[in-house]
Amino acid sequence: MSEALVGSRIDIRPLAVHEAEARLDELANILVDAVAHGASVNFLSGFSHREGRAFWLSQLPGLAAGEKQLFVADDGSRLVGTVLLMFAPQPNAPHRADIGKMLVLSSCRRRGLGARLLAAAEEAALASGHTLLLLDTESGSEGERLYRSRGWIECGRVPDYFIRTDGRLGDTIMFYKHLR
Repeated sequence: MSEALVGSRIDIRPLAVHEAEARLDELANILVDAVAHGASVNFLSGFSHREGRAFWLSQLPGLAAGEKQLFVADDGSRLVGTVLLMFAPQPNAPHRADIGKMLVLSSCRRRGLGARLLAAAEEAALASGHTLLLLDTESGSEGERLYRSRGWIECGRVPDYFIRTDGRLGDTIMFYKHLR
């Protein structure tokens, strides 16, 4: 899953819970950067590093329990991207999972890392028997363009679904993808 990008090697790999705990500051930096650059990832303007650490800390139990998998883009000196694969907990949905916290540092975007992170999550989902993936993203975002380009299918739009970091209401698009 590795490939050279703009002179540096960036590996896409799963991050075990013990390493995630040790690298909370880097994970928080990625999330804070995303929010600061307007990403609609559940947080508002002014989101702090402390809050970012708290978010990722709250994900550790799910990682430890196998309810989630975290994949990262790692350039060898720091983490520069993330994606969470979250398995549906319902007994009637053992085939379903969600994609979340699909983030790439603003300084590392437009190099294919988002596509590589998404592919890693899709491969892991399929390998674990999860054949239906779901996600939502802001209408008109880079995320929307990425998901469409990777074969995701729009299944609905919800107006005024969230508050953007600038305080305006934003629309979201729901997507799904069947894996085979």
